Amino acid sequence: MKPIKLIPVFKDYLWGGNLLKTKYNKKSDKEIIAESWELSCHEDGKSVIANGDYAGKTLAEFINIEGQEVLGSRGKRFKGFPIMIKLIDAKNDLSIQVHPDDAYAKQFEEGFGKTEMWYVLECEKDSSLIYGFKRPVSKEEFTLRIKDNTLLDVLNKVPVKKGDVFFIEAGTLHAIGKGIVLAEVQQNSNLTYRIYDYGRLGADNKPRELHIDKAIEVTNLNPSERQPGAMGQPENKEGCIKTLLAECDYFQTEIIEVQSKALFNVNEESFVSIICLEGETAVVSGDETVVVQKGDSLFLPAGMGEYSVIKPCKLLVTRI
Repeated sequence: MKPIKLIPVFKDYLWGGNLLKTKYNKKSDKEIIAESWELSCHEDGKSVIANGDYAGKTLAEFINIEGQEVLGSRGKRFKGFPIMIKLIDAKNDLSIQVHPDDAYAKQFEEGFGKTEMWYVLECEKDSSLIYGFKRPVSKEEFTLRIKDNTLLDVLNKVPVKKGDVFFIEAGTLHAIGKGIVLAEVQQNSNLTYRIYDYGRLGADNKPRELHIDKAIEVTNLNPSERQPGAMGQPENKEGCIKTLLAECDYFQTEIIEVQSKALFNVNEESFVSIICLEGETAVVSGDETVVVQKGDSLFLPAGMGEYSVIKPCKLLVTRI
């Protein structure tokens, strides 16, 4: 197996901007890119392979042909591909929303719940986001505040800076604020319950759909027990610095800052996703060399073995 370079899926939601084009080398005919689905086998958009024998096929097709072994032994407990990774450019505020957990999604929806994490890549000086509640609220107060448009009064508005990390368990009410570009690692789900959208109109000039009844059922009405921040401290390894950002039942994500040539390994337990956040480099595995620039995304099949990253860069690395 060799490193696979991916072509992302682009979404032009109304709140997006063009920073993914200008700063992360994304090429699209769309006027705006709100989201770039870097690693996806979801029915709403599948990553396409850019190199090698499978060029032009989707990542999902590659997995179907080669078998579930390319996901690794940890992938066996999941039905289908377990995660999705996006880059998101919020030129304007996103809606206030919540995602259900797996149990609720299995009972009432056709799909999975959604736990996710955010890693802030860029932000304007006074940018902020919504991360749960300031204080515990009752179901009755939550319902009333939605109806009388005072929900913002009890939400936890957090100022952000580059490098901030937010782990968002299913059931946590949240919203990305304007002026923020971030990487999102999540369960393989596109299931969102929108609660409040600032009265905006969609492409059809109608108010965007809200999902208030379902949101009330699944929202955790207490402040999040997990404080913003990386889960681990930076660790110096040979040729690089590693920082664990988040770890849960679905994914483990870290930042690797390569300072000189560094050697890594993809074992049989999980595939590895790499997104280059800064710099230009190359990933070398055996006789295969894949050139990587800022914004590029790679899929390394489980069991691929040793690979090296040969020049300084900053990588977002995720596995099951």
